[in-house]
Amino acid sequence: MKANVSMWLIMTSFFALITSVYAIWWSLAYGGWEPIGTAALAMLTFMSIFITFYLWKTDRTQGLVPEDRLDANIEDGESEVGFYSPWSWWPVFVGAAAALTFASLAVGWWLTFIAVPLALIGVVGFVFEHNRGHFAH
Repeated sequence: MKANVSMWLIMTSFFALITSVYAIWWSLAYGGWEPIGTAALAMLTFMSIFITFYLWKTDRTQGLVPEDRLDANIEDGESEVGFYSPWSWWPVFVGAAAALTFASLAVGWWLTFIAVPLALIGVVGFVFEHNRGHFAH
């Protein structure tokens, strides 16, 4: 975790430097201020600050993780990641509904009224698939 914090801190410093160099270079080369590129680079800097702060705060509250210990084995970092149903068709339905929803932005707004209810049905089905039928618990 400490290596991640250090890496993101270096990247944040680099992004801040590049943002200021870009803003100064553009104003000297073209005689004006260019708001779009400067704002994009500034937002990149701020987003990397958020990630750096999150990793730093997580490192302080979580403590020493197996990835930071020199005497750790591979199995020390091994844990339960989550549960996924390999027989489930709901992820395919959710993906298709999401693709249809995003396609509705390009095709036409009328398609949104069809795609969003399908996406909601898919999400509800995916979340509650283990609460009904043969695999209920």
